[in-house]
Amino acid sequence: MDSVWHATQPSSPVAIDVLPDGVHVDTVVAGAGLTGLVTAVLLSRAGHRTVLVEARRVGAVTTGNTTGKLSLLQGLVFSDILRHHSADVLQAYLAGNREGQAWLIRYMDDHDVPYQRRDAYTYATTDKGISALRTEFDACQAAGLQVNWTQQTGLPFATDALILPDQVQIHPLWVLEALRREYAERGGMLVEGVRVTDAGTRDGSPFTVSTTGGEIIADRLVLTTGAPVLDRGGYFAKLVPMRSYAATYALPGPLPLGMYLNAEQPTRSLRTVAVDGEQWLMVGGNGHITGRTDSPAEAVADLDRWTTEHFPGAERVHAWSAQDYRSINRVPFVGELPRGDGRIFVATGYNKWGMTNAVAAALSLAQEILGGTDGSPGSLSGKPWAETLRQRVTKPAGVASTAKLVGGVAAETTKGWVQAELSSLPDEPPAEGQGVVGRGSGGLPEAVSTVGGVTCRVSGVCSHMGGVVRWNDAEQSWDCPLHGSRFAADGTVLEGPAVSDLSPRTD
Repeated sequence: MDSVWHATQPSSPVAIDVLPDGVHVDTVVAGAGLTGLVTAVLLSRAGHRTVLVEARRVGAVTTGNTTGKLSLLQGLVFSDILRHHSADVLQAYLAGNREGQAWLIRYMDDHDVPYQRRDAYTYATTDKGISALRTEFDACQAAGLQVNWTQQTGLPFATDALILPDQVQIHPLWVLEALRREYAERGGMLVEGVRVTDAGTRDGSPFTVSTTGGEIIADRLVLTTGAPVLDRGGYFAKLVPMRSYAATYALPGPLPLGMYLNAEQPTRSLRTVAVDGEQWLMVGGNGHITGRTDSPAEAVADLDRWTTEHFPGAERVHAWSAQDYRSINRVPFVGELPRGDGRIFVATGYNKWGMTNAVAAALSLAQEILGGTDGSPGSLSGKPWAETLRQRVTKPAGVASTAKLVGGVAAETTKGWVQAELSSLPDEPPAEGQGVVGRGSGGLPEAVSTVGGVTCRVSGVCSHMGGVVRWNDAEQSWDCPLHGSRFAADGTVLEGPAVSDLSPRTD
């Protein structure tokens, strides 16, 4: 389950993995994806001393597993936002995404990062889907995005579609590598393999960021970790963690050359990938709330079946999955973290459109931190769209979404504990690549798996908020169905709001 981007990106120089003693900086940025790296670069340009802390490696999580579409046409996102907010908020969302897209294109031009121009399509093959397209068309008009209707998409089946010409597709890790190089040239410090665990001021001491590699004295902390790793803003209860799947395929015939996303379920997202003379078709979709499906491996197999049905002779080359977070009111959360004393900032909730939203969030954060400038040359004024998004007012649809999310979490909590308490663990270890949760020797849920011939027994209770984890048979990980935390087979935390591993268990 390694993405095409990781499989085709040359290794970067190894970042430091030990924090210098007594380091004191202006800003700590947690998370070295697109948001974190752009934020760190912008602050460094303005002369800030920064440390960029990454728990795994640059681009390890969302950015390194994205579809890499830099598009203003985003499926049915605009009509969804309009159900939750006013037209002013929708227009501000588009303005931010437009500025994020333009900034990243300029950056790639300036740093010789290759990309491709493509027409973007949102397409439908059913009456229900076509109705949703009409609603999205109206929302695009309300936002000020000029899209057109077409039946000529280049796909090998009949569709109706919205089209927005001249959008962009990228290799996201090539972009991150250019940003990493600039950040290093400006004296920024990148630390990999170190996780932020806490932050605050105690007993009159300086503001301190606690990490698994030591403490950092800083003026502020910026959390760009997907789900924020500090719970004081309660964002785990305002975000829906979404897991989705993607694969690349070699085709015997011509590839469709647009970027595509359908308006129905299950989701189908398509684009081309060209690396080192090879060209593949990427197909993604089958999204679900993290930890709430019986077999992620079946979701990948379903992509194979759909692709070979519509593109005969297709042969899979890569397969992987990704995690992103949708805010309950459909607009990203960007700005100061509540109860962070004005020192902690956050960016999350991109709803699978992180390429444009990540840069928009970084521009907004840099403006807020630097006092009216985003750190770019010649930027002296604030961004009205950023202020509008920070002060948005949610419609009743947002309240209904919150109630549904809370109800779903409560139901999953109860179901997980009941099933674990009623199920005894088998006497024999699970088969290779399999995992099972059941009642352990102490009466609490235990999770047992076998990966690479090694059987591991760990706590079956998520270290974040006590959900009972479930086995992910595609990635051989333990996934929490409450708030999306994920753990390796040996209990090591991989992503999500959790910052602690699943504790080992012995007989």
